[in-house]
Amino acid sequence: MTTIDFLDEAPTSLALTEYDRQHVKLYARLLDAEADGADWREAVEILFGICPMTEPERAHRVHDSHLARAHWMTEHGYRQLRRGRPH
Repeated sequence: MTTIDFLDEAPTSLALTEYDRQHVKLYARLLDAEADGADWREAVEILFGICPMTEPERAHRVHDSHLARAHWMTEHGYRQLRRGRPH
């Protein structure tokens, strides 16, 4: 279980955000879980501390939006992060 602060929906900006900078490790862990074939319900419970049985819609929304942002980071955001651009 985790104690990180997170939004129910990850940013969708085309620019790297401060939220992205603060959650790079979380994004990496989501990508690792996906690559390992982990069930999304297990990932969301471990990484976000959300029970998918009691909050199924929220759990799915949190997981999917953050995983999508993690993929965006691998395709676009990492360049901005590497350059040290603030936003």
